[in-house]
Amino acid sequence: MSKVIGLTGGIACGKSAVSLRLAQKGAIIVDADQIARNILAPNSIGLQKVVERWGGQLLEVNGQLNRAQLGAIVFADPKEREALESITHPLIAAESQSQIEQAKTAKAPLIVYDAALLIEAGRAEQFRPLVVVTTSTEIQIQRIMARDQLSADEALARMHAQLPLKDKENLADFIIYNDGDWQKLEQQVDELWNRYAE
Repeated sequence: MSKVIGLTGGIACGKSAVSLRLAQKGAIIVDADQIARNILAPNSIGLQKVVERWGGQLLEVNGQLNRAQLGAIVFADPKEREALESITHPLIAAESQSQIEQAKTAKAPLIVYDAALLIEAGRAEQFRPLVVVTTSTEIQIQRIMARDQLSADEALARMHAQLPLKDKENLADFIIYNDGDWQKLEQQVDELWNRYAE
């Protein structure tokens, strides 16, 4: 049976780059971020619940969720974020479990559950070994500002919405440090692969 590992990390730490490298090596990736987008797609139960909670002004003309508007609400107030998570986390957990079970039938050398909020959602113990991708606070802020066109304060608000990186590192079975050196990142991913792939 394929081994399942958890992959998480802080915002803008490079988790997606690690995930991509593992996929290139033959892993099946179950991507919680993609699942999270799908459960809030037009006409979905998730989107229906979000609109019930925050109103139809969050909908674009084409029925899509205005993610920037929702983000502004939930990142400004921890209670609003908790309300969103109470809607999305159970839906993400159910769909991810379904995809993992499907992946097991494919007999891949490794199945990777890639989830930014794996620890915050209280699911870390279900996905051992747990891999955490980390970097310095300075690099994290620079990447968020550049990637999402945000101010330093907005970048910090998104960072503070997640568990501090040190807390994530303390729960890790394997840590990948990503300071932007691609060769060094690849070496660490190769080491991870050699340790856990079957």
